[in-house]
Amino acid sequence: MALDKHDLTQGGILKKLLQVAVPIMGTTFMQMTYNLTDMFWLGRTQQAVVAVAASGLAGMYMWLGMAPLMIGRMGSEIGTSQNLGRRDIASALGYAQDSTRIALLLGIVYGFVLIVFAEPLVSLFQVSEQNMFDNTCAYLRIVSLGVPFTYVSAAITGAFNGAGNSRISFRANAVGLIVNMILDPLMILVWGLNVKGAAIATVIAQVTVCTLFVLFIKRHPHRPFEHFRIYGRIDIARARQIISWSLPIAAESGAFTILAMVVTGMVSAWYGETAVAVQRVGSQIESLSWLIGGGFASAVTAFAGQNYGARKWERIRKGYHISLASLLAWEGLVTLLLIFGGRFLFSLFLRESPEILDMGATYLRILAACQLFMALEGACAGTFRGMGRTLPPSVCSIASNVMRPLLCWLFAQWLGLNGLWLGVTVSAILRGLAMFIWFTLYMRKLPRLDEPVAAANV
Repeated sequence: MALDKHDLTQGGILKKLLQVAVPIMGTTFMQMTYNLTDMFWLGRTQQAVVAVAASGLAGMYMWLGMAPLMIGRMGSEIGTSQNLGRRDIASALGYAQDSTRIALLLGIVYGFVLIVFAEPLVSLFQVSEQNMFDNTCAYLRIVSLGVPFTYVSAAITGAFNGAGNSRISFRANAVGLIVNMILDPLMILVWGLNVKGAAIATVIAQVTVCTLFVLFIKRHPHRPFEHFRIYGRIDIARARQIISWSLPIAAESGAFTILAMVVTGMVSAWYGETAVAVQRVGSQIESLSWLIGGGFASAVTAFAGQNYGARKWERIRKGYHISLASLLAWEGLVTLLLIFGGRFLFSLFLRESPEILDMGATYLRILAACQLFMALEGACAGTFRGMGRTLPPSVCSIASNVMRPLLCWLFAQWLGLNGLWLGVTVSAILRGLAMFIWFTLYMRKLPRLDEPVAAANV
């Protein structure tokens, strides 16, 4: 690998951050577009609300699957970035390979569980309409077939990101998006497969992306390692370190999703399929904020990881401040978009009645209040994780998310459905504030002077 080209320990900080962040943000935007494409075409079927709500409920378990997925991705990203920062390529390769092997095993197990237990899992949402229940189970079983491929793709993505070369991930996901965009209208409308068609198109796209990632990590001229093997024995010591880094992040992701599922269950039981559809579409529109912000946070993780390995403390500080300013600017734009453009954005996906558009616009305006605080979360969490300190952001996230159902219930007694949305917003504000305070205190303890690091195994 040409270390200098993607070396994040040297050169202009903003330039290096954008070099990694822009492709990652493009990749996360495309991942969001996968879901938006499904909703766009499902929203044009005869039973649009049922179809969108069914894919949304099943999608919650895909979202829950982000928890075990993060074990492979973060292990690969942190292990690769820190060891390349200290020029220990052999160790970086070991972490990337073992993270991918762990990801494959976890993906097989999670996909199997979703297929076998689809009905009882969907029953947890208290779905009263039989048609929506059946469609949700069918969608869940089909998309579960793509879970192992998604997990492997995520782990290899972590290796590329950790090496500072996120463009490869962007290219692979771009091909997958094109495949999905072509297949969705064909399967949903032309061939009349509806929800099942959307699921099949998603799986085919995921398999395509995974195939490209395997080819890239083995043969691409700018791959981070000369030789990469997915199959092989997992080193126990490295596996323990991977789990140590990634388990708090996995627990954070799992807790976030489980508690969001609790809130979704409340929405479904109290307000019905229309409110679920509004939440589904609204969360995807709002993902403009947290997916792009999360993509930038991944770039910060790679940047902080390489500089942590190189013991360049001042560069870490500067990188944090630059990333925070960039994220605040982005979230400010998203805030304005959600406030003033929410109704128009909703009309692109659900157009059945003015009532739905009014509900959606109100939902987005309430969520707009927490967007700037998500910038604090992204910059702080990304830097924390790059330095291998994954516990603080996870503690802040889990604590605030535990409060979310209670806040939703309390505000719902006062404001009804809008109170549920307000509870989501308040919990996100608390999460961002807590993480910012913790990180500010932690940064004061870091050394002020950089330390020389001897090269190893270059």
